[in-house]
Amino acid sequence: MQDDAPAHKAKKTQEWCRNNLPDFIRANEWPANSPDLNVMDFCVWAILEQKACTTKHANVESLKKALKKAWAEIPQTAVIKNKGAHIE
Repeated sequence: MQDDAPAHKAKKTQEWCRNNLPDFIRANEWPANSPDLNVMDFCVWAILEQKACTTKHANVESLKKALKKAWAEIPQTAVIKNKGAHIE
């Protein structure tokens, strides 16, 4: 997800995304901090971070494994019940 962060608007970042992402939306077309476009901000990222990032990971594969495990542990009923709202 792109937002108004300077790193996301950087010329090299925009160029890379344009060349490598088929559905890329340019920085000047994306609303800054638009949570309605990223329901993960409300519902899932906090859970994934809490479960998968409590310890440092030695490499990307370790982090991916922890994220997949955390994802699998999120009860679907909690997500459905909260209708995409923040889950505590």
